[in-house]
Amino acid sequence: MDSNHPLTLHPIAFARNGFAEKFGIPRQSREESLLETRIVFTPEYRVREALRGIDGYSHLWLIWGFSGNRPHERWSPTVRPPRLGGNTRMGVFATRSPYRPNPLGLSSVRLLRVEETPTDGLTLLVSGADLLNGTPIYDIKPYLTYTDLHPEATNGFAEATKDYRLPVRWETTEPDPRTKAEIEEILSQNPIPSYQNDPERLYGMTYRDLEVHFLVAQNVVLVRKITKK
Repeated sequence: MDSNHPLTLHPIAFARNGFAEKFGIPRQSREESLLETRIVFTPEYRVREALRGIDGYSHLWLIWGFSGNRPHERWSPTVRPPRLGGNTRMGVFATRSPYRPNPLGLSSVRLLRVEETPTDGLTLLVSGADLLNGTPIYDIKPYLTYTDLHPEATNGFAEATKDYRLPVRWETTEPDPRTKAEIEEILSQNPIPSYQNDPERLYGMTYRDLEVHFLVAQNVVLVRKITKK
């Protein structure tokens, strides 16, 4: 096989949402999610005909790039999945680590609607995406239940943590109900690395125009303060 002709990828769209930094982004895309992302196409692909028929699908596959990786971070044959405590190494191809030979991501998202905006033309509003704001999207494909759904599939070592959630308690003034529910969805997945277990350490997470300050103690997330950026 000729390996001297690498594939060149060009973004067809970019993600727009409330995640301005990697910390706090869901570790996986999720079926039931309040977190919305708008897919905005680049001018070349902002073509109505290219989306003909897409509104007939409930879910889509997004193929995207890990744009938040630092240039010097190279792939390794093994990685340390955060949900295994950060000390157990697994093969990179047995994980969804962002540090891969080719930094490509794959996410299954729910299509909420096709929406036309004055500045961006036709866009896709989706929920459940695990993407940083500005993430380049390289391709979009429909999710097909008759070929993509495998009820008998096994989850390997990820099975043990698939239902991982922490309760969230508020020790400060709560935001509006919608924003509160979105923040709780993010924090319940515990964005801090598993190997960090200092119950007195205060973390800061940016979401939309808010800075959320919280700590994790005795398997409970305590929201201490919320400030405007």
